[in-house]
Amino acid sequence: MKTVVLGGGIIGVTTAYFLAKAGHDVTVIERQPDVGLETSFANGGLVTPSMSEPWAGPGVPLKALKWLGKADAPLLFRLRSDPAMWRWALRFLRNCTAARARVNTLRSLRIAAYSLEVLRALRAETGLTYDEQGLGVLYLFRDRKAIDGFADHIALVRENGIQVNPLDPKGVAALEPALAEIVGDLAGGMHLPGDESGDAFKFTNALKHEAEKAGVTFRFGIEIRGLQVNGDRVEATLTQNGAIMADNFVLALGSYTPLLAKTVGLGIPVYPVKGYSVTLPMHGWNQRPRIPVLDDHLKVAVTPLGDRLRGAGTAEVTGYDTADFPARSANIVRAMRAVYPGCADAGGDRHWCGLRPMTPDGPPILGATRLRNLFLNTGHGSLGWTMACGSGRVVADLVAGRKPDIDLEGLTLERYE
Repeated sequence: MKTVVLGGGIIGVTTAYFLAKAGHDVTVIERQPDVGLETSFANGGLVTPSMSEPWAGPGVPLKALKWLGKADAPLLFRLRSDPAMWRWALRFLRNCTAARARVNTLRSLRIAAYSLEVLRALRAETGLTYDEQGLGVLYLFRDRKAIDGFADHIALVRENGIQVNPLDPKGVAALEPALAEIVGDLAGGMHLPGDESGDAFKFTNALKHEAEKAGVTFRFGIEIRGLQVNGDRVEATLTQNGAIMADNFVLALGSYTPLLAKTVGLGIPVYPVKGYSVTLPMHGWNQRPRIPVLDDHLKVAVTPLGDRLRGAGTAEVTGYDTADFPARSANIVRAMRAVYPGCADAGGDRHWCGLRPMTPDGPPILGATRLRNLFLNTGHGSLGWTMACGSGRVVADLVAGRKPDIDLEGLTLERYE
């Protein structure tokens, strides 16, 4: 059976790999010259099922209003006359309740935890390396109120099998000596030993080679212009090089999925939310960090990736604008230096920004559509790396007509219908 995967980011490549292993003749279509060159290129590097809490939650609307117009705000809406933005924003607001946040956390946690299992099995099977580390993730708090505010989420993930180890400031420094210089600024921390990190771009490229060995064909530099439909099926994807026929099609185009789906009358509630990262070299550091940290106050993740240190954060709702606003990147650099003052003179900064495909409620959208042979793998937001392997495996199982290993309640397009 021939299957075409549209999109060559980490989601598309994992989907293609698992489809090929299931016996499909797979072709990946990508507009870029290689895999992983958009949202998968320089994200925060975290694989964190424990951080499955959605952005839509109690208190977020008030914070967003306070942050309007502030260039360094963690969440910034650049309001536009874009109906899709306003529809998404209204749905986002409807999910900003404690009850909805709990439901959406559990849905995201289900696919995230499964995905980590699949990633570990894949790593054991293939021997892939991608600057990975399994020392967990360290969450930092700079005041007691923040720790107390995190209690409900910690209780929820613990109930669902996630290990969380509370630490006082001295315990934080004992676990990660590179943080010793800022211990006096901390109220405490939480160590999440089951989480991981690694370079998503390196992983995507390594898995591409495994996929090619399994028979996947990658076609780069091809612009996807539409889908050709006959009745309740897609016959072909339309490109500048003509039509590409197949038995099945998977949309894994990240933030651009809704634009293509719209051409065949499908409404996909995914909207781009821009995130930024800055990568610094760690050459010459006497005390290199080993463990990724998430700073609750600064709203930044700082992740060691081999001989590099990456800071990532911010959320900017600004449509499909991929411009790098220097004030946003500068804020990440300041936050990195507030966590690790030793990186202040490292030099060689590499700045990047990319569009996260966000659903208004948080969980991704996986699986079937009303078109019998068209499947979705999109809407992972800031957890695309965390959810990639599990989502790819689930969608491959669905295309192959197999029952997935996890319950897909609340993870499909049906929840919006």
